[in-house]
Amino acid sequence: MTGYARSDAAFGAGRLRVELKSVNGRGLDIRTRLAPGLDAFDIPLRQLVGQSLSRGSVNLAVSIERQGPSGAVTVNEAALKIVLAAMDSLAMHLDAQRPTLDGILALPGVLTVEEGRGLDEEGLEPILMGAAREAIAGLLQSRLQEGARIAEILAAQIDVIAGLVNQADAHPARSRETIAARLSQQVASLRQEADISPERLAQEALVLATKADIQEEIDRLRAHIAGARALLASAGPVGRRLDFLAQEFNREANTLCSKSNAVELTAIGLDLKAAIDQLREQVQNIE
Repeated sequence: MTGYARSDAAFGAGRLRVELKSVNGRGLDIRTRLAPGLDAFDIPLRQLVGQSLSRGSVNLAVSIERQGPSGAVTVNEAALKIVLAAMDSLAMHLDAQRPTLDGILALPGVLTVEEGRGLDEEGLEPILMGAAREAIAGLLQSRLQEGARIAEILAAQIDVIAGLVNQADAHPARSRETIAARLSQQVASLRQEADISPERLAQEALVLATKADIQEEIDRLRAHIAGARALLASAGPVGRRLDFLAQEFNREANTLCSKSNAVELTAIGLDLKAAIDQLREQVQNIE
């Protein structure tokens, strides 16, 4: 599922920002991009995201904006005296223009830069993890809103599947009269080609009638429809269970098509398979 969230927090003289982006994915894939010095927080942040999400390709980025100077700059008096003394000594032997001030200060060792203090990991941890939790909450809310929209689409697709199941159940080819007439034609054809006893023909007719009966598939399809609707109405992650149900839908639709004894009933079965494929495409990405 897709979503975006961001959280900012103050830290000392600077600010940190946590950004989370997610796109569709069958599993959970977490990728991090952390500011320099934050590598120690990579695993805790991944664990925190994994506790809240179960599906999606998630990108987590943490940046720190430092405000003010990072360190003090001082003049190394001892080094400067050595440089000036060397310049005076050289001036006695060489007729050359004396270096400018910026040239002198650019010499190694004349200026000393005191590096700013490193990141205080102990002080940063609660701030960073708090900002991460806030960003995760925002991402969950974003994904929840998208989930509500997808739920409406899934409900409509399930209604289409239910309508096709009803059409298959009510199709005239399933009536006893139609099955009996078809079997009578087949029996008459067999008796013309071979000398088969009436008892054997009755047994074969019963076998054919049993194989052509799709009531069991229709009953299971309706049970799966009820289960899918119940999952859509429930709270919490349902994506994987809906994905499993979609596979079961497809299994029953395949059996229905294989048992079909009429072209029209086969066409309904194919429409049913197409509707189920559309359902599967949606549920493979939702959480």
